[in-house]
Amino acid sequence: MPEQDRWQLELSEYIRQGEPERAEKSAAWQTAIGLQAVDGLKTSTYLLETAKAHIEGDIDIAGAQRRIQSYYKEQANRKAVEDGTMEADIVSARITELLGEKTFQFSPAELQSIHRRLFTGVFDHEGQFRTYNITKNEWVLSGDTVVYSSWESIRDTLDYDFSQEKQFSYDALSVPESIRHMAKFASGIWQIHPFCEGNTRATAVFIVKYLKTFGFSVNNDVFAANSWYFRNALVRANYNNLQKGIHATSEYLEMFFENLLLGTQHELKNRYLHVEYKADAPIQSATETSKCENCTLDCTLEELAVLRTIAANPSITQKDLAAAIGKSERTIKTRTVALQEKGYLRRANGKRSGHWEVLVEIS
Repeated sequence: MPEQDRWQLELSEYIRQGEPERAEKSAAWQTAIGLQAVDGLKTSTYLLETAKAHIEGDIDIAGAQRRIQSYYKEQANRKAVEDGTMEADIVSARITELLGEKTFQFSPAELQSIHRRLFTGVFDHEGQFRTYNITKNEWVLSGDTVVYSSWESIRDTLDYDFSQEKQFSYDALSVPESIRHMAKFASGIWQIHPFCEGNTRATAVFIVKYLKTFGFSVNNDVFAANSWYFRNALVRANYNNLQKGIHATSEYLEMFFENLLLGTQHELKNRYLHVEYKADAPIQSATETSKCENCTLDCTLEELAVLRTIAANPSITQKDLAAAIGKSERTIKTRTVALQEKGYLRRANGKRSGHWEVLVEIS
């Protein structure tokens, strides 16, 4: 078994063992390591050993970062620099740190800060908007490029997209509608491509932290295993070629987000995204591969997060529930009342000594 695969199994084992702190650290490392694939990078065995030491509590995240920096300073390994291994190791540790923090501000400044923190000392333009126009030859487009925003409009376009999203309300949207909107927002800020390099990794970290503000525990396995698919889905969401009958579509990105947030089992294959892909049978899509009870529930993203948290701990108090999903106790009370009225949730044996019962299937 390849070393990377063996370590992924070990990281997953920490999650299966169910120790909350270790599971949270392991999930963050899985995402961080998986995201390096969007730029064709692989982490080293040394990084994986460092991750294990951090997960087991032998060192904190700052110690993990110091260990990696010292390793490459001592090694002076030109091949590691040329292969991108050093970049992958350093950035993985920084992504893990960011995902472990409970702070977040929804703003372009936060996106810039994430890029700066990920790539300081890696690029010489960390946290800076690009000052030239770009094109990128994409495999999924048979060598064609997405049309990215002009460098002169980056700040204005980001400000506009963020202001529109900040004013948008998810309260009345069903789960599928919410995911569709979230996919379009993510693809929109990615298409602006504000940074010269590292754009997809910075966008992914920002989106994961944003999704957590809805109370979701993100399925990090999806990023770990499908980060290249994630990038290709962003490409397809922003590519039109009317001469060839190709239209921008967010359907692939929506499938990714459904797996990420709802635990669905869409088959995420990169070849399906290729503009020249032709299958004898239709691509397995949401209706064919997913038995997603969550998608058919008449509830919002926040209400679904409440249901999933309660299903994992039926004895949880409203105070602890509020802390678990990052919402106020007033919001939690409103959501639980709404869920009881919909027949999805019930309080058994009274308020003080009772427990919650989730009356619907939650994947």
